[in-house]
Amino acid sequence: MKLTRFLLIGILFGIVMTKSEAISWFRIQEMFRFQSFHMYGIIGVAVVLGVLMHLGIKNSNMKNSMGEIIQFKAKPNTYKASLFGGIFFGLGWAMTGACPGPLYTLVGHGYWAILVVIASALLGTFAYGALKGKLPH
Repeated sequence: MKLTRFLLIGILFGIVMTKSEAISWFRIQEMFRFQSFHMYGIIGVAVVLGVLMHLGIKNSNMKNSMGEIIQFKAKPNTYKASLFGGIFFGLGWAMTGACPGPLYTLVGHGYWAILVVIASALLGTFAYGALKGKLPH
């Protein structure tokens, strides 16, 4: 019962992704072809909201789903890792035509082929975890 608010936030996220058309492969294709500002606007709003939420969490005693106070730890400058990670992230996004954020929303809309994309994303995450120590810093 205490996790209900997280479920409701997830449902709200799915509604926002659907109504903003962020789940549309056509909108994503337009973005990668620089034919429309639509997706860049959505991403810009998400970045601004992310910064504001980060500051809000940092300046409060907000707790995670396990009841622990959320704390941010400083990370070292990882230029090479960010470059390679961004390239793989962007390639996956462009090849699948699916924004990574609303993948589960697409499943909820009945696009079952997106399960292959989710499985690939999970496989990539596990591969990163296994190879993390050998990758450039």
